Amino acid sequence: MPKFAIFLLLIFISFDLQAQTWELGGSVGASGYMGDLNQNNPVKFSGVALGAFVKRNFDGYISAKLGYTFGQISGDDNSSSNAQTRARNLSFVTQLSEVSMVGEFNFLKFIPEAGENRYTPFIFLGIAAVGYNPQANYQGHTYDLRPLMTEGETKPYPKMAFTIPYGAGFKYNFSGKWNLTADLGYRNPNTDYLDDVSGVYPDKSKLPSDLSRALSDRSGEKTGVYIGTPGSQRGDLRPHDTYLFMMFSVSYTIVSTKCYY
Repeated sequence: MPKFAIFLLLIFISFDLQAQTWELGGSVGASGYMGDLNQNNPVKFSGVALGAFVKRNFDGYISAKLGYTFGQISGDDNSSSNAQTRARNLSFVTQLSEVSMVGEFNFLKFIPEAGENRYTPFIFLGIAAVGYNPQANYQGHTYDLRPLMTEGETKPYPKMAFTIPYGAGFKYNFSGKWNLTADLGYRNPNTDYLDDVSGVYPDKSKLPSDLSRALSDRSGEKTGVYIGTPGSQRGDLRPHDTYLFMMFSVSYTIVSTKCYY
């Protein structure tokens, strides 16, 4: 288990052990991304997301959730409506593996099975760590992009980033202790390399391999004309990428012996 996940778990179980209820649940949904290969659409989804979580409900309004989410994001310049972006001809696929600790605030007092309200909107905010590994398909093979250092990095960028999940959703107690939840959440990790694209084109002569040079500037694969002159813009020059999950969850509430009912 990653050290960050162990740290979150210890924080989670260190809360008052006489908490009121627990929830166990699973989620399915979609994952998306905004960054150098999708600069303008904040709700563009490109892959499936799956998750599982355990939650502590304290008083009907406040809860803390420890969760794991796996998702896939991707981008392809060839799908852009912008001719300049299509000429760049970059693409990527990244699998995301996120461990998070999130606090939720319900706008209505929500106690499954026993409360007056069977539904409530809510907001959430937390901390998380996400593992990522951008890849690209080239000549029928899939390659990890990090070790290729396609922008002339002095060393490969990290495999993990820290991020702050935030968003909103809606909960509904549809039967007894069973609940349905829909939520949309964004993450702004401290990396601009979810897509392996960030700044400017490097001096190709200084890249470590022929494969690095081929995947650094793919503009000429169709036309034979390469636009990636050293120092010219390769990414959107924003400091961070963004990813998002839209999730639909089913959970079961476990009532403790000391209950707020």
